[in-house]
Amino acid sequence: MDNLINHPGIIAAFTIVILAMLILDLGVLNKKSHVVSNREATIWSLIWISLSMGFSGIIYHYMGAEKFMQFQGAYWIEKALSVDNLFVFILVFGYFNVAKEAQHKVLFWGVIGALVFRAIFIFTGVWLLNYTYLPEMELFGQVVKINYLLFIFGIILIVAGIKSGFSSEEDDGNTDFSKSAGSKLVHRFFKVSPNFDGDKFFTIQNGIKMATPLFVVVAIVELTDLLFAVDSIPAIFAIAPDDPFILYTSNIFAILGLRSLYFLLANFMYMFSKLKYGLAFILAFIGIKMIIAPFYHIETSFSLMVVGCALLLSVIASLVFPDKD
Repeated sequence: MDNLINHPGIIAAFTIVILAMLILDLGVLNKKSHVVSNREATIWSLIWISLSMGFSGIIYHYMGAEKFMQFQGAYWIEKALSVDNLFVFILVFGYFNVAKEAQHKVLFWGVIGALVFRAIFIFTGVWLLNYTYLPEMELFGQVVKINYLLFIFGIILIVAGIKSGFSSEEDDGNTDFSKSAGSKLVHRFFKVSPNFDGDKFFTIQNGIKMATPLFVVVAIVELTDLLFAVDSIPAIFAIAPDDPFILYTSNIFAILGLRSLYFLLANFMYMFSKLKYGLAFILAFIGIKMIIAPFYHIETSFSLMVVGCALLLSVIASLVFPDKD
């Protein structure tokens, strides 16, 4: 963080870009709900990736190659793991029959929630890491300093990778989202209308203000993102455990590009049928990296290469061996 303090312009650039894009998104381009076409989704996906890569170039110029590689590694890991999140959103929208015109609004507010909660998770996590180092000890002929929180994160990721690799897609397809935690939470505090009212979150029926099913969907999306953060946040800590700025900026750039990616993914799901195996391998690899870190340091550039190869091979496998469905 010392390098960052010497370059406040980087913080200013990040803040200006994010605020400007959010204002442009909500206040100008998507003021009225509409169906997002493949062309529009592709353009916005390229815009967000370009902005992310441009910002990483700023980091390279002012903070050096290692911070650049850390940003890239954390960005692509978050991007990859978030795709699994998008599959769940597709199921949620289908379950509640959310109109395509309203899906963008739900995803937008889901992203706003992610901006807040990811900041809390990341900055709290970095703070905790400073207090969870064990005293130096000698193990296997080496003097090491073990962080037991990172060790726990590593175990969580390995278990998550194994569960993800052996999970059944049929189980996800049969999920009753009306009984999910997000749905129960909304029904506990609000009266919920059985019908949608366009893209409104609240409506008035018979003089009574009620939440619409669209508000229920937003709550489910927010809580789903929190659950997925249990995997993705520990994963990026393996890349830059002591730099919350790198972790947060890479995380936010990855998340902000997910809405446009969602609309592409919904139309080209067949290209990602084997992606879960690639993501499972990535989770297990990052978990192992965290556990062996006190004994052997795996370079960030190598981690980035492993993540890229796992994603590429899983997409190729999806195209070569597509699911019959």
